[in-house]
Amino acid sequence: MDHDPHSLGRQGEQLAAEYLASKGYRVVVRNFRYRRNEIDLIALDGRTLCFIEVKTRGSLEKGHPVESVTPQKQKEIIKAARAYLLTLENREPDCRFDVIAILADSMSGDRIASFTIEHFTDAFWDEIR
Repeated sequence: MDHDPHSLGRQGEQLAAEYLASKGYRVVVRNFRYRRNEIDLIALDGRTLCFIEVKTRGSLEKGHPVESVTPQKQKEIIKAARAYLLTLENREPDCRFDVIAILADSMSGDRIASFTIEHFTDAFWDEIR
């Protein structure tokens, strides 16, 4: 059954934010936009600033969610991360790029009822300064 990808994405971002909070992260920004680029979540893991892409899928039919974070998508996230750093007083914090992949195991109507979450820390890297 096909589900609205925007609804799945919003639910996935909320689940990811809750997951991060349970692990001691502090989400500081959601959906940071720079031009056409967006970072789903920006969070602090201790003193490390994490730029986090959240990918949610209703099935593995189109591959694992993490596979959709292509080199092109990574470049877009990096551009947005550079723009975000310019908004900070400390423009050189320790940074990393994470991906959170969420697979909806079951749905209740159009709501995710159960899911599997995987957190890939340092999923990709770039010298952003």
